[in-house]
Amino acid sequence: METLQGRGLTALRLILAFTLLSTTLHYAHNVLRAADYPQVEGISVGMAATLVVVAYVLLTVFGVLGYRDYLRGRYWRALAFLMVYSLSGLASLGHFLVAVPQIPAFWFATIYTDTASALVLWAFVTWAAMKLNREPALRDQLST
Repeated sequence: METLQGRGLTALRLILAFTLLSTTLHYAHNVLRAADYPQVEGISVGMAATLVVVAYVLLTVFGVLGYRDYLRGRYWRALAFLMVYSLSGLASLGHFLVAVPQIPAFWFATIYTDTASALVLWAFVTWAAMKLNREPALRDQLST
């Protein structure tokens, strides 16, 4: 599995760095300027900010676990964790379920960078899974 440890690890590090930067910026803005975002009826601004912090921490933990397991060669488990972590980027599109946020362009763009990072992470997970499926020894481990 030299491909996953060589080229794959480099790509994963770049994807995770971009994802972490984008989601940290976006989620921090969501917390610090929660009142600037469309509000869900029945959820106070303070509660919304708290939920964003909890979601960010929880989803980032999945990313860290995925990276750790990838380094240890536990690829299938790592890919599952990374798919959960990708939700941190996809969740940003949830703003549009309520209304279009009226925020500065830079912060608005982070909604799309979060989404892009999630899609790139999905592409990586798909690529890695296809590589793993081509390895008979790794495939056989799954059936036992």
